[in-house]
Amino acid sequence: MSQTATPSLAPNRIDAALGRLHAAGKKAFVAYIGGGDPTLAATPDLIVALAQAGADVVELGVPFSDPLADGVVNQLSAQRALDAGATLPGLLAAVAAARKRTEVPIVLFTYLNPLLRRGLAETLREAQKAGVDGALVLDLPVGETLEGGESVFPEGFRHIQLIAPTTPPERVAEIAPAASGFIYYVSRAGVTGMQSEIATGIKEQVAAIRDAYRDRFEDRAPVPICVGFGVSTPEQARTVAQTADGVVIGSAIVKKIGEWGKEPDLAKRLEEFVRPFAEAIHAK
Repeated sequence: MSQTATPSLAPNRIDAALGRLHAAGKKAFVAYIGGGDPTLAATPDLIVALAQAGADVVELGVPFSDPLADGVVNQLSAQRALDAGATLPGLLAAVAAARKRTEVPIVLFTYLNPLLRRGLAETLREAQKAGVDGALVLDLPVGETLEGGESVFPEGFRHIQLIAPTTPPERVAEIAPAASGFIYYVSRAGVTGMQSEIATGIKEQVAAIRDAYRDRFEDRAPVPICVGFGVSTPEQARTVAQTADGVVIGSAIVKKIGEWGKEPDLAKRLEEFVRPFAEAIHAK
């Protein structure tokens, strides 16, 4: 594989949704759930419920047996999904079913291994055809391309990049310009999980990432920066939204799916639980 750092700018639901929010002076609510948790059959209903509650982007975790970046809540979610028979083709079928009911942008949150097993570029094309708008591949090095320089990401498909507090400035300068859709800033070192307090230094880190993007593209507005890892309450989400372009809520939602997974009104309960996060993040 060779290297490139120029993101595709073809039309995309993520860009449209986040662009509308920016024009309205609002911040984005990115809601994460584990794909196939509690079942693949329930996943389309949960995607729709999140959209109805006010989620601007839905991140779907691809169930994987060795989720090193995930805390115990999301690890258990992946295990529940695998135990229930979730597969990547099944998850893409669930996305296609949800697409008949909602246009909310959908991002795959995944490790490289599940994509490689079926062919990286081919799998991403299948995901796009099913209605997925982008992917965050946690362990895919920035800028990787196929032989001959062709991007592994299909035209119009967004490559969300991950930046952590421990990412050196010179590496941020490589990662930020390669991002499309949005940049996911991990607010604290470690794994996913709920925290009683939000991390420090978010404002300064977000500013540094924006500067790194502008250094490469002086004539282009920086891609939105969404902050996640450890944001657990609407109050915390409101505080983070004052600095970032968007807020990612994951473990707090996934925990409720674990508690309510066997309830017949799971989708309704989740919608009601998530709505206060949307209201807090969207508040001007």
